[in-house]
Amino acid sequence: MSADKCYLIIPASGIGSRMNSIIPKQYIALDNGLTVIDQTLKTFLEVDSINGCIVAISNNDSEFKSSLFSSHPKMLAIATGGKERIHSVMSSLEKLKFIANESDWVLVHDAVRPCIKTSDIEKLIYELKNNDTGGLLGIRTTDTVKQTNNVNFVEKTIDRSNLWQACTPQMYRFGVLFKALSKAIKDNFNATDEASAIEHSSLKSQMVQCSKSNIKITTPEDIELANYYLKQGLD
Repeated sequence: MSADKCYLIIPASGIGSRMNSIIPKQYIALDNGLTVIDQTLKTFLEVDSINGCIVAISNNDSEFKSSLFSSHPKMLAIATGGKERIHSVMSSLEKLKFIANESDWVLVHDAVRPCIKTSDIEKLIYELKNNDTGGLLGIRTTDTVKQTNNVNFVEKTIDRSNLWQACTPQMYRFGVLFKALSKAIKDNFNATDEASAIEHSSLKSQMVQCSKSNIKITTPEDIELANYYLKQGLD
C-alpha cells in the first residue's frame, strides 16, 4: 500500500420513501441489534487502511447523534447533506479538503449497504493502489437483459458480456473526485453516483468485482435479505 491515505464518506441524508417506514432506512434496526448505518460504519472503521470518516446527514436528522460511532476516533466531521447524493458528497469533500492531499483516496459508500465485506473493501483498495483516477466495486450481470419500449414490450436483448451492476464503495483520488463533482454540479449533470461524474469528466473508472451480498436496502424485503447475509459473516 502506498503512503496515500484513505478516507471514507457516507452520504446518509436520504429518507427512503419506498421502505414504508417512519424511520429513515439507515436507522432501521437489524437482527444483530445494530442500525443499518451502524453496521455499515462498524465494518469500515475496523479496516486499518481507513484513516478517517465523514458522514453527511440532513439538517433535521436527530438520529445520528445516538449512533454507536458518532464519537469514534476515526469520525472526522459531520457534513450537511444536500438534496441529491452528489451535493452530500461534495459537502463532505469540502470538509475533507482541509485534511486530505490531492492524491489521497476517498471511498464513498452508501449508508444502506450494510453487508459490504471487509475482504471486498481491502480488495478494492489493493486493486486501485496504482491507479491515477480510481474505480468502484461492481457485480457482473448474469441474467439476460431486455430493453423495452414505453409500454413494456421487448425491443431487443442487450449483450450482457460487458454489463456490471454498480455498487459501492466507489474510490477515487481526492483531487480527481473534487474536480469531477464540481464540474458535474456546474454543468447541471445528473450524476447518480461518483463513477458517472468521473465519466462526465471523460475519465475512466476501473471495475472491481465484489460479493453479491453487497446489496442496497431499498424495500422491506431487503432488510430480510440483509439479516440473512449478516448471519453468514462479512469477512
